[in-house]
Amino acid sequence: MGAERRRQRRGSLILAEQREAAASDHWPALIASFLGWTLDAFDFFLVVWCLTAIGKEFHQPDTAVAFSLALTLAFRPVGAFLFGLLADRYGRRLPLMLDLIFYSVVEVATGLAPNFTSFLVLRALFGIGMGGEWGVGASLAMEKVPPRWRGVLSGLLQQGYAVGNLLAALCYLMFFNRWGWRPLFFLGGLPALLALFVRFRVKESDVWEKSRAESWSHIGRHVFRHWKLFLYLVLLMTGMNLASHGTQDMYPTFLERFWHLGVKDRSVVTALSMVGAIVGGILVGLFSDRIGRKRALMLSLGLGILLTPLWAYAPSIGWLIAGAMLMQFCVQGAWGVIPAHLSELSPNSIRGFLPGFAYQCGVLLAGSVSVLEAALAERMSYAAAMAVTAATVFLATIIIAGMGRENPGADFRAN
Repeated sequence: MGAERRRQRRGSLILAEQREAAASDHWPALIASFLGWTLDAFDFFLVVWCLTAIGKEFHQPDTAVAFSLALTLAFRPVGAFLFGLLADRYGRRLPLMLDLIFYSVVEVATGLAPNFTSFLVLRALFGIGMGGEWGVGASLAMEKVPPRWRGVLSGLLQQGYAVGNLLAALCYLMFFNRWGWRPLFFLGGLPALLALFVRFRVKESDVWEKSRAESWSHIGRHVFRHWKLFLYLVLLMTGMNLASHGTQDMYPTFLERFWHLGVKDRSVVTALSMVGAIVGGILVGLFSDRIGRKRALMLSLGLGILLTPLWAYAPSIGWLIAGAMLMQFCVQGAWGVIPAHLSELSPNSIRGFLPGFAYQCGVLLAGSVSVLEAALAERMSYAAAMAVTAATVFLATIIIAGMGRENPGADFRAN
């Protein structure tokens, strides 16, 4: 009996060491996924920041340029579909590298757009690249990080979006008055360099190696088998995208039209709001490791409802900044849970496809929120348009999240 126990103990120790070694390379994967999402968001928010300037050059109203944002969001499911299937069939690394190079080229080309039609076409193509990055990058990172840290590292990963917004705000502040909007997009060539980092530093997911699909029909069968989960995730991600895009995409325009703030002040307020977002994403992600993904998400958005009046109707610039930081703490706090939550709900065999495609289908359904807010602002104040949208979608998303299940701390390697 004693010898048998010793053999079992040695076997357990060896298994634990193997799992720890497999997870030891999670930092390069996490860094690559984080930076990919950061640079994706950077380009997207350059349009948000330069919305009125782009409209002026192409002689288009705010609603027309806001449509380009909706167009980008509408094409993101195409990228998630294509690159997600590739990720489940051929591994996470190669599709991620191809995606990074693709959207780098499109970003640079955006700065050279000769007219508004070509600008719209390029923003649609960028949507394909943007949609492909999140699902592939999140699956690669979440499959590698230790389960006990998945919540907080999920929050860190998702805040690449906030960091991208922050970088866009800083570039707008430093360079827009000197160069205009076009040269800012030339910075979008940087993701091509990140592809080299993925090539030489990031290892393939061993979870994918273990559960890789034998054929395309194998992937198709698994997708159809989990259609109910897919529909639920689409509904959840529609609410989440309404919450984020409804409070971010038209926010610089709100500061310009309603508060009459100049370039510097708009940049500072939004940049500070992204600091709140980064802190919120990491802390709520950490919190979700203790109380669960659903509860952390719902509490974060519930606090956002309470903060909506301050965020939209701040009595002074100081309260405006406080409201912006607290609101994005809540919004991106809820979002910090998402990479871990969706990855834990998805089977190994379709984790490259299912979370990303469901996410981007939610983006598609929520993509017109900026156009809706711009249209509402023509009939009421910008503050009222922003507040009504935020409070409504927060409440709806809380209800949707409460309807679903969760699987916190799932061991992917045991599946």
